[in-house]
Amino acid sequence: MDNIGLVSGFSELMLDPRIMRALDEMEFEAPTEIQAQAIPLIREGKDVIGRSQTGTGKTMAFAIPAIEKINTREDKPTVQVLIMCPTRELALQCGEEIRKLTKFICGIRPVEVYGGAAMDRQITQLKKANVVIGTPGRIMDHMRRRTLRLDNVKYVVLDEADEMLSMGFKEDMETILRETPEERQTVLFSATMPPSIMAITHEFQKDPQVVQVSRKQITLDNIVQQYVDVPMGRKSDALKLLLYYYAPSLSMVFCNTKKMADELTDSLQKSGFNADALHGDLKQSQRTAVMDKFKYGTTSILVATDVAARGIDVNDVEFVFNYDIPQNNEYYVHRIGRTGRVGKDGTSVTICSGRRQVMELRDIVRELKCTVSEIPVPTGEDIRNRMHEKNSETVISALESGKGKAYTDMVNMLLEKGYSLFDIAAAALEMNFSEKEVRIADIKQEKKQYTKNGNTNFSRIVIDIGRSSHAAPNHLVASIAEHSSLHGADIGKIEIYDDYSVVAVPSDSIDDVIDRMYGAKVCGRPVKTRLFEEQQKHSHRQHGSSHDSRRTKTNVRSSKGRGNSSQRYNRRHGV
Repeated sequence: MDNIGLVSGFSELMLDPRIMRALDEMEFEAPTEIQAQAIPLIREGKDVIGRSQTGTGKTMAFAIPAIEKINTREDKPTVQVLIMCPTRELALQCGEEIRKLTKFICGIRPVEVYGGAAMDRQITQLKKANVVIGTPGRIMDHMRRRTLRLDNVKYVVLDEADEMLSMGFKEDMETILRETPEERQTVLFSATMPPSIMAITHEFQKDPQVVQVSRKQITLDNIVQQYVDVPMGRKSDALKLLLYYYAPSLSMVFCNTKKMADELTDSLQKSGFNADALHGDLKQSQRTAVMDKFKYGTTSILVATDVAARGIDVNDVEFVFNYDIPQNNEYYVHRIGRTGRVGKDGTSVTICSGRRQVMELRDIVRELKCTVSEIPVPTGEDIRNRMHEKNSETVISALESGKGKAYTDMVNMLLEKGYSLFDIAAAALEMNFSEKEVRIADIKQEKKQYTKNGNTNFSRIVIDIGRSSHAAPNHLVASIAEHSSLHGADIGKIEIYDDYSVVAVPSDSIDDVIDRMYGAKVCGRPVKTRLFEEQQKHSHRQHGSSHDSRRTKTNVRSSKGRGNSSQRYNRRHGV
C-alpha cells in the first residue's frame, strides 16, 4: 500500500484522552513513521504487516490500538489480547510499555509469561489477565496446563516474527494461532520477509495491509559508523584501548557466540573494566540482574549476543562495539541501533581483522546505503593526552567556580616548608586522578603476554595455516592440546594471518610441541610447524634467491624498520 501522510502529533490520531495523557507524561510529542502508518489501519480492524526494525517505536504502534480494543467491563476476566515475542527481554519491555500507556486507565491487566520464571506465579496472574505477552514456548506450556485459554482472543500480535522463526518457534506459533478464534485481528511485525513469514501471513491473515519504514531512517542517521583493522589475536587489546580512550559511560559489545561473550567479559573484568555478559545460558534471575545493573549504570559495559540483546531498550548507550562481524545486515542494524536513540548521537566501532573482514563490513554498509570510515586504534600516548584534557577541564571548572579557597592555608604551609607551587599542584592532581587515569605502563604490560605469563617464558612457533583456510584460534589450540602435553590454558597469544599463524607456547615445551605436531591436522588439513626464527630465516633465504645481494640487503633493512603487521601494531600502540 502507499504510505499515508505522516501526522505531526498524536492529537491528530484522535486517541483515547487517557492514552494521550500518558503519552504527554512520557514526553512523546509526535508519532514515529511506523506508528503514524500502522495505528489508523489497526484501529480500523485491518490485519497489518509491519516491516520495521527494533528502535522504530513499533511496540507503541501495536500496543495503543490493543489497549483501545479491550473491554474492561467483563463479568469474568478473559484474555482478549495475545502478543508473542521471541525473548523474555522483549516480552518484559512490551509489558512495561503497556503499563506506562495505561497508567490512567483502570482494568487493563497485562501479564508476561516466559521460560525461566516461576510457573505458579504466572498461573495466579493469568486468572485475572486480559492481555498476555509471552514467548511461544511458555504460552504453549500454559495452554497444555489449561491455565491459558484463547477462546476470547480478538487481537493477536506477532512481534519480531522472523526472529521467532529463526529460534525454532514455527510450530508453536502455528499451534497457538490455530487455537485463537478465526475472526480475530492479526498484526505481524518483522524486519525481513522470508518465505516462511509469507507462509504464515497467507494462512493466518486476511488481506493484510503492509506498512514499511525505510531502513536508513530506522536508527542510522544519528550514528557515526567506524571500524578498526587489527591483526588476528589482537582484537581484545584493541577493544580495551578503545574503551580506555573513549571511556563511554554506557557501551555494548556484541559477540557472535555465548562462549566468546563469556571469555571477553572475563578478560575485560581482569583488566579492571566494569563489564557483564548477557546471553541465553543465563538463568532469568541472572539476566534480570544483569539488565538492571546496566540500565541503572552500575555496570558500564554489556557484552551480549544478538538474540539475548533483542528488545533491550536503554536510551543512553554511547558506543556499540562489534567484536565479531555481524552475521547479516539485520543483525548489524539491530546492534548499532542500540545507540543513537531518541534523537541522541551515538557511535559504532566494528573491530575487523584482515582484509576479508573489512570487505564483509563494507558489503553490509553498502547494502544499507550508509558509510563507514576507518579510524586508528588509539595509542597509549593518545589515551594519556585525552585523559589529561578531560581532567584539566574538571580542574578549570573547579577553579572558575571558586573551589580551593578553603585550602589556601595548607598551600601556604607547604610553601613555607620549601615545596614549590608546581610540585604541590602535581602531587594534588596525582592524588585525585591517579585511580581514574590509565597508566601507560599498565597498557604496555599487555605486550608481556607475548613473552611471559607469570614466571613462564614463551617462545613462538609458526603453523602454515591461516585465515584463507578458515583457521581460528580455537582450531590451533585444540590441535596443539591434542598432540602435545600442553593444556589450552598453557598456550599464549595467537596471531592468524592469511596463510600462516604465530602461536606463543612455553619455551621449555617448544621442542616437544614441534615434534608432536608432525603430521597433525588443523581444520582437516595437514600442517607444518617450525620455530618462528626458522620461519624468518626461511623467508630471507627465499627472498635472497631471486634478487641480487645489494637489493636483498636493502629490503632486509627496510623490513627491520617496518616489521610485520603485529610488530607495527605493537610499536604504534605502545603494547
